Amino acid sequence: MLTRKQIELLDFIKQRIDADGVPPSFDEMKEALDLRSKSGIHRLITALEERGFIRRLAHRARALEILKMPEAMEKGGFAPRVIKGDRVDPPRGAMPVAAAATDVPVMGRIAAGTPIEAISEVASHVAVPQQMLRSGRSHYALEVKGDSMIEAGINDGDIVVIEEGGTAQNGDIVVALVEGHEATLKRLRRKGGMIALEAANPAYETRMFRDDQVTVQGRLVGLIRSY
Repeated sequence: MLTRKQIELLDFIKQRIDADGVPPSFDEMKEALDLRSKSGIHRLITALEERGFIRRLAHRARALEILKMPEAMEKGGFAPRVIKGDRVDPPRGAMPVAAAATDVPVMGRIAAGTPIEAISEVASHVAVPQQMLRSGRSHYALEVKGDSMIEAGINDGDIVVIEEGGTAQNGDIVVALVEGHEATLKRLRRKGGMIALEAANPAYETRMFRDDQVTVQGRLVGLIRSY
């Protein structure tokens, strides 16, 4: 079953492809569905992709392809069975924020895209399930800005929980401080004397730096998403 918003988005994308030959932009989808931010569109598209209705095409602008439509829509006389409400299904393994939670400082925004200025001030606090946190270690949270980590399940507007520290294993998703003044959220891999900061979105290239140009400020241990 699809939610009402998922059906509305799928129908809007199909109409635009039929009329113009190309899918609508994220801004056009946001306006058509009357959503406040593009992060909601990212979540709806991810849900439709997981259910096999659409496919994202790498290295192409507006890269969406419709694979199928709900059977009722294809037959006409559409009267969908809709889940009440517009919530996207939470990711596998998601846990509710229960009573056993700890307030963690939100240190502002982190770029999942082009690096932005380093984060240094507490903007607010967020309740984090204690299961996410490692005993005896310091943690902080950041609001994600950008879409370069969407294939790792990290969307624009999500809150990432970071375990503070200066070390990371190959393949860890980390907060990396680049050349002392730009912070970004990327997957880290060491290659000889170089560090690769990898996006999880084919639209973004891997960036290579010398080891002395990158400082690890923590690694991802959890994610909080509002629906």
